[in-house]
Amino acid sequence: VQLQASGGGLVQVGGSLRLSCVASGRTIVAYNMGWFRQAPGKERQFVAAISWSGDNTYYADLVKDRFAISRENAENTVFLLMNGLKREDTAVYYCAAGEPMKFNWNPRCDDEYDHWGQGTLVTVSS
Repeated sequence: VQLQASGGGLVQVGGSLRLSCVASGRTIVAYNMGWFRQAPGKERQFVAAISWSGDNTYYADLVKDRFAISRENAENTVFLLMNGLKREDTAVYYCAAGEPMKFNWNPRCDDEYDHWGQGTLVTVSS
């Protein structure tokens, strides 16, 4: 499965963006999906994830209550809605797909994900 992330850009502190991750080559209906980010000079970190069923969502403490992950299987797309953006949210955001129909997984671990998109840059300025 190939993943294409988009929706990044320049936004002011307190603003909002919605990232999209469109999959091709295979339907993602059975895949656990996640978003990660990497800021300049820092390691990649977990942001949010959603189970293949859509029943479960997971968030990093730094973004919960501000970000929301969702999926639209009919469009083969996963979204990340980001509200209340802060300067420290500046990073390249990557979407990723895990193993199909895996029930016991650690959504916060990047080793759980087999397919990665190319990333989209989010810059938050004051």
